[in-house]
Amino acid sequence: MLTEIRNRLYTLDEYRQLEKTAEFRSEYRDGEIVSMTGGTINQNRITGNIYAFLKSALRGNNAEAFMKDLRLWIPRHRRGTYPDVMVISGLPVFSEGRKDEILNPALIVEVLSKSTEDFDRENKFRFYRSIPELREYILVDQYEFLVEQYIKNESGQWLFQEYEGENSTVSFASVGVQMSMGDIYEAVIFETEETP
Repeated sequence: MLTEIRNRLYTLDEYRQLEKTAEFRSEYRDGEIVSMTGGTINQNRITGNIYAFLKSALRGNNAEAFMKDLRLWIPRHRRGTYPDVMVISGLPVFSEGRKDEILNPALIVEVLSKSTEDFDRENKFRFYRSIPELREYILVDQYEFLVEQYIKNESGQWLFQEYEGENSTVSFASVGVQMSMGDIYEAVIFETEETP
């Protein structure tokens, strides 16, 4: 969940300085600072499951997984954001003079919440598509067994694939790794709505 925390516009340098000492992470949106509120236990479980799996599976493969606290800078749209999980192929490319802000993920995973899913699907994906190295965008539903995948093909088109049901297996095409829904949703307890 994101919440705008101030009414004035900030320079990128002011934002970066504030982030150094902030208790909670905030995204930068071309002058606006938007705080990131806490997630649910299921969101954290899913994020942790995917990160741990990719971190282990990619060991020795010239690719590395990162989680939430590493900032992604999107120069074209002047956005600083913290994807749930990112994978960088090869060496990380940093913003000039920084070690806390990368530019070149090949894979981004976002775990959807009710408050952010529209933004993650539309504007955030549009911003992410401007990253030349990005080859795959994954959206994971935290309320049911559902994963949406966008893969950039050789001609630069984004192709959509949906995985549904607990027996499906998601193929992270950009890094050559497969992960079962059971592993993605390990320890997740879906809430059931009771009807009167």
